[in-house]
Amino acid sequence: MSLLAVENLTVRYGGAVLALDDVSFEVPEGGAVGLLGANGAGKTTVLRAVSGLLRFHSGAIVRGSVTFNGRSIVNADASRLVAGGIAQVLEGRRIFRDLTVADNLRAGGFATSQRRGSQDEVRDRVLELFPILGERLHQSAGFLSGGEQQMLAVGRALMARPRLLLLDEPSLGLAPLVVRQIGKVLQAINGDGVALLLVDQSTALALEVTKYGYLLETGHVVHQKPTADLLADPAVRASYLGTAAGDEAVQSRIEESVSP
Repeated sequence: MSLLAVENLTVRYGGAVLALDDVSFEVPEGGAVGLLGANGAGKTTVLRAVSGLLRFHSGAIVRGSVTFNGRSIVNADASRLVAGGIAQVLEGRRIFRDLTVADNLRAGGFATSQRRGSQDEVRDRVLELFPILGERLHQSAGFLSGGEQQMLAVGRALMARPRLLLLDEPSLGLAPLVVRQIGKVLQAINGDGVALLLVDQSTALALEVTKYGYLLETGHVVHQKPTADLLADPAVRASYLGTAAGDEAVQSRIEESVSP
């Protein structure tokens, strides 16, 4: 049984705008799955449907099902989903800028602090994954660099001890070196048994982190394959990247991802 199963999902905004049409995919327990596609393809809408945030954007599921751990989560309250094992890193590094790093992490564990054991143990793991945050614990989060803020956003989500981590464009606006660092950490998180559902424009990050990918175009799943195979397909690359340019760079990353 898949940890997350989305079947024939259709979503509209404002009762009129069709954002997703008959979208189906799954995330296995402990798996790492990428949702790929150009801007406007519907990737963020998928995450909103899974995380319970769709209603806050005037969206609604009009057909299909979303199940987590075998139970329907359609229209479920977002806070209950966090307590039940789903955490999301929103696009744009939505941290509490006026709070310290330590307080941001503490806030991340609030929904599950009474049910999931010692938060100190979880925080220790977060600081092991992101050592720089340990050096900044008492600093206001707004003074962190962009890369450090993204690390904090991921760390805060991990404080909820999720079984499934949703990531919306974690590489946005970051230097390639920082993206690589975050990619390594996401691999380690997945190695800890946390399933990942990644939405990102970065081909390199998708190749590094995910094992299977689904390509969305205008609200439809049009291709699905192991990530390296998906991005090796010239037609898929043209759709995903919007151009045939840069094929050599993409191919180099694909070869790196499959080399022993």
